[in-house]
Amino acid sequence: MEDRPKSKPESAQLHLVLISLHGLIRGQNLELGRDADTGGQILYVVELLRALAAHPRVGRVDLLTRRIQDTHVADDYARADETLPDLPKAHIMRFPAGPDEYLPKEALWPHLDGFSDHAMEYLRQQSPSLIHSHYADAGYVGMRLALQLGVPLVHTGHSLGRSKRQSLLASGESERSLEEKYRLSQRIRIEEEILAAASLIITSTQDEIDRQYGMYNWANPERMRVIPPGVNLSRFEPGPQPPPPISTELHRFLREPQKPPILALSRPDERKNIAGLIHAYGQNPDLQAQANLVIVAGTREDIRDMAAGPRRVLTEILLLIDRYDLYGRVAYPRSHHPDDVPDLYRWAAGLGGG
Repeated sequence: MEDRPKSKPESAQLHLVLISLHGLIRGQNLELGRDADTGGQILYVVELLRALAAHPRVGRVDLLTRRIQDTHVADDYARADETLPDLPKAHIMRFPAGPDEYLPKEALWPHLDGFSDHAMEYLRQQSPSLIHSHYADAGYVGMRLALQLGVPLVHTGHSLGRSKRQSLLASGESERSLEEKYRLSQRIRIEEEILAAASLIITSTQDEIDRQYGMYNWANPERMRVIPPGVNLSRFEPGPQPPPPISTELHRFLREPQKPPILALSRPDERKNIAGLIHAYGQNPDLQAQANLVIVAGTREDIRDMAAGPRRVLTEILLLIDRYDLYGRVAYPRSHHPDDVPDLYRWAAGLGGG
């Protein structure tokens, strides 16, 4: 009898581990813009979790983050294991790190070893294939876990301490103030260690490799790869759409809502320079005659209850609108839903704005 060719063994499915520690992370209804730590990185890692869980070679993806039990945030963030209902291979695993309440990322450093210990207790039973850390705090945890488990570490910085220090010093901040606010020396030291330990560094642009990582002693471009952030085309598709729900809220601010809008959509963070945009608009009567200004800067209930940074930014926005008497020409809604974001872009494009 003729021998049949042997079938190739099926590739083993991968168990991938993502780590992103700060901010508010859950599988649905992300509270983007709620504070400085719940922004683009949160959306990035949750979308990455979803994309990897849909890949046929992946058997499981765990996104490790901090467990938060705090009456000021939703109960979702206290769940130890959240499985995404539409993607059973995708899990958000939450472990304790310091006190129960929500903390800004600068306050997490003393609690990272405790988080690592809880994560290791879980991962020893899982045999992960690879660890991918996001931002310096998760990179520190990722180094410890990857070394103990003997698996590769992939790291994405999202932002870097040396470039942040350089820009803040140029803006007039003192070294002492930066250390008190951001603990930049510790962060930069950890980033150097991550660069030495990681098998691969993922960046968004070649400029990030050349100019930002170029300031680090242990940067090795041969272990870096550019993977530009993608776009969810199922949400951000062009074309005519009915007026979005948020347009009703915007029209409350605008005397002539049919004008093209200049749309600014970001967290209320000083680095986004929303104030500079208002100055430029407020000093240009011709631009005011041609277009409205729409500022969607996170979500707020009472500005007085917000952290110092967002409170300063939002207060300055209101003062500048008053200074230039821009009432009726500037919209600044108090809140928006993640589903409003693609609607806002389509709405602006439909009116000839941008």
